[in-house]
Amino acid sequence: MRPAIPQAVMLPRMVETPRSAAPRAGHLLIIGGAEDKLRQRQILSRFVNLAGVHDARVVVISTASSLGDEATELYRSLFHAMGVGEVRGIRPLSREEANDPRLSDLLEGATGIFMTGGNQLRLASVIGGTLLGRAIVDRHRHGAIVAGTSAGASAISSYMVAFGTSGATPKQRMTQLSAGLGLLNGAIIDQHFEQRNRIGRLLALVAQSPSLLGIGIDEDTAALVTPSGMLEVLGKGSVTILDPTKIQTDAYEVKRHRPIMVSGVILHSLPAGYRFDLRRRRLLAPLRPVASTDRELASLEAAGRQARRLVRRIAAEGTDELATERRRRRSLRAKRDEEASE
Repeated sequence: MRPAIPQAVMLPRMVETPRSAAPRAGHLLIIGGAEDKLRQRQILSRFVNLAGVHDARVVVISTASSLGDEATELYRSLFHAMGVGEVRGIRPLSREEANDPRLSDLLEGATGIFMTGGNQLRLASVIGGTLLGRAIVDRHRHGAIVAGTSAGASAISSYMVAFGTSGATPKQRMTQLSAGLGLLNGAIIDQHFEQRNRIGRLLALVAQSPSLLGIGIDEDTAALVTPSGMLEVLGKGSVTILDPTKIQTDAYEVKRHRPIMVSGVILHSLPAGYRFDLRRRRLLAPLRPVASTDRELASLEAAGRQARRLVRRIAAEGTDELATERRRRRSLRAKRDEEASE
């Protein structure tokens, strides 16, 4: 006899459980150095707003700076004055310190991380690849805005300028690349760009590494990069973007410190209000008409001047000088009235 065919076994129906939403990465604020700290503070205000203002929890990392705790205290006082409730400062000076879990735990719940200027090679050498370095990347992946000014800006990318010389002509051995903190892929960042004449070394770098975009940022200027890779320019100067997609170069055969032939690099020089898609490597329409932005800024400056004059007048009320001036005017009016009545 043929064996009976067993009846199909009914398996319990699998119930699909909703997947937890993937965490959304935060913004990157890449500052060319010497950002305004005394007047409108446009760049720092954007950082504070994206960090959550009164609900923000900001961590200042001053490892790059040679000023020690002074750099931390400067930004701590600035952010407190701008409404941030909680500001912590950390400054590891060795990889042993940067691997201390107690230090990386200070980033838990941070909504904003700010890296000061100084020496980017010190910053990357101390923090890169440590528990603290991984904690910075993790906080950014979970929504925290990470900002860096000057040296802190250079260290944001995966590859960074370690050191180099200035000049308009690209030359071999003009600069040295090293690993950054890995928050921004596919780009090399240079800062104090116009002020220190760094176009030559950025051209040399993209000639040697044409898969990377070159981004040069002027002082008191910033590139705000969204999680989707859209770059917006803030501040008084410009952001220069070098796209070597169609480059022709002899960088691979030039010896010593001789000039490099570079041709076909697409250059974008973008002032405030302009945007650039880093992933598609193309210019986007500005957020609003630039002429309108200029008029708005001029109007704000005029209103600021008027407000300062009003403040001075209010402060002068009740002083002997103002009282004397009022008595003089009353005396003149009385004299004119007397002459008119005669």
